[in-house]
Order: sequence, then C-alpha cells, then structure tokens
Amino acid sequence: MPESNNHKCFNEVTMEFEPVIGLEVHAQLKTKTKIFCGCSTEFGAPPNSNTCPVCLGMPGVLPVLNKTAAEYAVRMALATGCTINNKSRFARKNYFYPDLPKGYQISQYELPVAEHGHADIVLEDGTKKRIGITRIHMEEDAGKSSHDAIQPISRVDLNRAGTPLIEIVSEPDIRTPEEAGAYLKTIRAILRYLDICDGNMEEGSFRCDANVSVRPKGQKEFGTRTELKNINSFKFVEKAIQYEINRQQAVILDGGKIVQETRLWDSAKNKTFSMRGKEDAHDYRYFPDPDLPPLVFSAAFINEVKADLPELPDQKKARFIEEFGLPAYDADVLTSARETAEYFEICAKISGNAKLASNWIMGTLMRVLNDKNIEITESPVSAENLAKIIKLLDAGTINAKIAKSVFDEICENGGDPETIIKDKGLVQVSDTGAIEEAVDTVLKENPAEVEAYKAGKTKLISFFVGKIMKLMKGKANPAVVNQILEEKLK
Repeated sequence: MPESNNHKCFNEVTMEFEPVIGLEVHAQLKTKTKIFCGCSTEFGAPPNSNTCPVCLGMPGVLPVLNKTAAEYAVRMALATGCTINNKSRFARKNYFYPDLPKGYQISQYELPVAEHGHADIVLEDGTKKRIGITRIHMEEDAGKSSHDAIQPISRVDLNRAGTPLIEIVSEPDIRTPEEAGAYLKTIRAILRYLDICDGNMEEGSFRCDANVSVRPKGQKEFGTRTELKNINSFKFVEKAIQYEINRQQAVILDGGKIVQETRLWDSAKNKTFSMRGKEDAHDYRYFPDPDLPPLVFSAAFINEVKADLPELPDQKKARFIEEFGLPAYDADVLTSARETAEYFEICAKISGNAKLASNWIMGTLMRVLNDKNIEITESPVSAENLAKIIKLLDAGTINAKIAKSVFDEICENGGDPETIIKDKGLVQVSDTGAIEEAVDTVLKENPAEVEAYKAGKTKLISFFVGKIMKLMKGKANPAVVNQILEEKLK
C-alpha cells in the first residue's frame, strides 16, 4: 500500500490501535582493549590493523575476559537498578556473516550479567514514565562490511570484531516514538555519566534495534513484531518506529497479516524495507561457551563498583534544583549530558548567579555550539570566561549588549573578558550626568515622537532608548536610561 495511504489509515484509526515497542541498545564499552584479547579498540585505525588470532577466529585460540569490561557492565546494571546475577555465563550464538570470522558470536543467553532494572524518562510535556529493563548482558561486537557502490565488491574490516558490548534490552513498555526517543537519550546519558561508552551513534558505538508491533486497544496479547535495524540517530529512531506503526496498521486494515521479520530503515526514502525473516533464539542454537568459565561477581566486587559510581543524571538534576534554585526544565536540559552539567556548575559557582549562567548556556552558548557543530567540550568560551562575563554583567560593570559583544569577541579571537573590556573601553556608563545629557539631546532632536508619547503612544519608549544607546555607543546603563527618560517624559 502506498505510504500516503498508510498515513491516512493511521489518522483514521489512531484510537483503535496501540503500538508496543521494545528497544535493544548495543553500547560499545570504552575499554582500551577488546573483550577477549589484547588488541586495541581504537576507532579509525587502518582496516584490519587491530587484529590478532583471537579476534580473527583462528583455530585453537582461547579467549580471556577483559576485567574492565565486566566492571563496566556491573556499573550500568547498578545505575539502572538491576539485580546482578550471582553467576552468569557466556554462550555461543551461531550465525554466519563475512564479518563474523568464527561463525559464532560470544554472547550471553540464559544467564546474563543482570536483570529486572528500569530507566525513568521525562517527555517534553513533563510527563514521567518508568521503562523496565529486562536484562543487561555482555557480548563481543562483529566486524564491519562495506559494499562498493560502483564495483560488485564487498570489503570486511575486522578491527571492530571483539570490541566489548553490553546489550540493554527494555521491556515492551514503550508506546510511542517519542517515548522511544526519550528512553534512548536517558540510557545514553547514563552511559556517558558512568564514562563507560561515548554514545556516538554516527561511529556506531551506540546502536539501537527496535521491536515494533501493534494490537487493538484493550487487547492483552501482543501483535506480531518486526525488528528495525540500521538506525543511527535519535531522530531516525522515532521516524522509523512511526513509519512501522503506520505500515503495520495499514496492512491489518487491508486484511493482511504482519510477518515476523527484520527490516532496515532507509533514511533517504524515510521508509523501512524487508531484510530477512526474523530469527528466534532457537535459530541461533545457543550453547555454553566451553572456553570460558562462569562469571561470578563477589559481593565485595559489587560493593566496590557501587562505591565508585558517580552522581547520575536524575541525582544531579535534583541537586541543581535544590542547590541552585533552578527550574526543573533548566535542570533537565543542563544535566542531559555530563559535560554540559560540569560546564554549568563551574560557571554557576564562579559567577554566583546560577540562573543567569543557565540562561547564557541554554541560549547564547548552545546557539554557537549548534552553529559550529561542536560539543561543549570544544567551546571557544570556557566556563571560567563565561562566568567572568556574567559576574561583570551582574555587577553592572557592563550591560547585556556589551556582554554579548565580549562573548562574540572571545568566540572569534579568544582572550580574557576583563582585558577585552579594558582595552576597548567597554565599561558601562552609569554616570547620571552623562546619560541625562544624552537623553536631553535625543528628546530635543525628536519633538514629534515626544508629543506622540505624551499623547499615549507609550511604546515609543523603546525608540528613545535605542537612540540614546546609539548616541552613547551602547555603553549606557539601560536601567538608568529608562529612569531618566520616564522622569523627563512626565
């Protein structure tokens, strides 16, 4: 059925169907070496340079577990309220692709690292919801195949083979694409706060598969699900899920049946297409890996990891509201990434004005970062320098216009705020005599506007302020300007 018809059907039956969505997140762990060998996990190395007999799947080699990878898995389990299993076991998951040299993947099946956790999400309208986490397990990544667009050639790079992953499997608690996006952002933020995954979707270190089905409202049984793969941004995850919801509803309304299958998202065409029939667990013929003993975490080890956990996003958000008096919205934005939260906290403590710091970061600074397409860690204005600007603004040494010009100057050429203000003579003029002289000049030059103001057109006040500020080269104290103007115009 054409896509336009899908949307038409969806709009007609929105209240009759309920989507059921579960997400599988694969997070590459930030270890220096791979999960079962000593090869580097460096991204961007020449193809097949970070490989050895173990990750190449040579006969007779033995895997040895990376302890740091196990610790990172426990960190995520604790941060999401999971129960850590006393014993977990690695299993061989059998499937055959060119980028899986052994012909099987070392993963976990019946005995994962942890189970029964949750992540709390907040939607844009402030709605809160708890999404259950079924399990967190460890596994190795596969290599990467690339297909030549011109010649009938495929290439395999096995640098990624053996990179440690944790797979975080949600309960089917998600009901909308927006909830799916919020859940993914929450999981990514936790991973980054823990400093165990960089969360880079474009480089593939944070990947998501979505399981989507629809069912009539009120029905308890789940519908037949499809699995969506190849999604590399939050925006595309939401769009792919929405498309699949529309498609499935249209198929059902047309009298068809949903086929359990794996589908790929095509971001250029904004649609999903069938890749293969969806495998079930029995298709993979899981069995315990005979080369790896069961993984046992002692209570002492778990307590040691727990004691080393950092302040997590929800905890930091609550503290920002309590300690700095921020609105919930500001705290939510500022804690969405650990680096942004750290930048804000430095700025707020040095400047002494948390709300003004929040406004500048969420407004002026983020606009610059977006325009330059850079992260806050690459900001041309340091947290310390922004704090100096805010402190000078708060003290009345400079006004908002000058503050913005100083900020822009540092963005372009670097420098220290106080030095720039001194060298360029940008200190705000608060001398009432000088301002009164400028006010008198402007009022004398614009008699018609003065009469109009006195006749009731009070919005002309901004006209006079603009003229005065221009005459004083933007250095006049706006509060003093307004005060003197109002007195003169009575």
